[in-house]
Amino acid sequence: MPVRVPDARDLRLAVVDMDGTLLDPDGEVPATLWPLLGELRERGVLLVPASGRQYATLARTFAGALEGMPVIAENGTYVVRDGAELASVTLDRATVVEVVGALRALAATRDVGVVLCGKRSAYVERTDPAFLAEARRYYAELAEVDDLLAPQDDVLKIAVYDFGDAESGTAPALARFRPEQQVVVSGRHWVDVMAAAANKGAAVRRLQAALGIAPAQTAAFGDYLNDLEMLDAADLSFAMAGAHPRVRERARFTAPSNAEHGVVTMLARLVGVDVATLQAATR
Repeated sequence: MPVRVPDARDLRLAVVDMDGTLLDPDGEVPATLWPLLGELRERGVLLVPASGRQYATLARTFAGALEGMPVIAENGTYVVRDGAELASVTLDRATVVEVVGALRALAATRDVGVVLCGKRSAYVERTDPAFLAEARRYYAELAEVDDLLAPQDDVLKIAVYDFGDAESGTAPALARFRPEQQVVVSGRHWVDVMAAAANKGAAVRRLQAALGIAPAQTAAFGDYLNDLEMLDAADLSFAMAGAHPRVRERARFTAPSNAEHGVVTMLARLVGVDVATLQAATR
């Protein structure tokens, strides 16, 4: 992939994945992002977090910077701006029942935990400390229930944490739900089941249409398989160094790794901001 900085004089939308992309290896937002946000706003560029994480978790991460910021949560199934829902794609009840049943059967032979992701909260029926520690990293609103099928909530997706390798383990076990549903590997240990029409790219295209922004005016940054469609929605598509091989093949450009704060570095270069200036602003 080319390493040059593309022409971004008309950049208006910057869509960024979180884990493995914007967040550093400790799961923290680089301090230099906050002054960069001010520079982006001055130039009329919207930053949009796009993550498999829950909206409540993303809202907590960007507290104080949410005004006017669209947020793509739950792998594209839930889009919110200024507290108002812009779009959502939910699973029907019959599908939820069938998938939960299949995952309960899988749990008898494989070490997996299931998160039912609703608009109001996420729900778990597995409550051992090892699984809860992983679920709580991504779900600020997390309720423990006796039965995953009991909550009365709109279900955005069903997320599965595989203590082994999700791509070779849980994903093949859920393949029978394709193509009627979307089954996507969103991390080394996570697999998400969503409605067939749901993905980050579809959410980005809805935002572009609503805001009058073209793919040529859009940059996107990602590292894993749930980012593929999002990269397709942006002419300025970046794979992070160390991204999944299919992501590197799909993106047009490359960015330094999340450990090197590659999103901030590339966005700063795209809009002509000196990274040293951003670093000075954090001291």
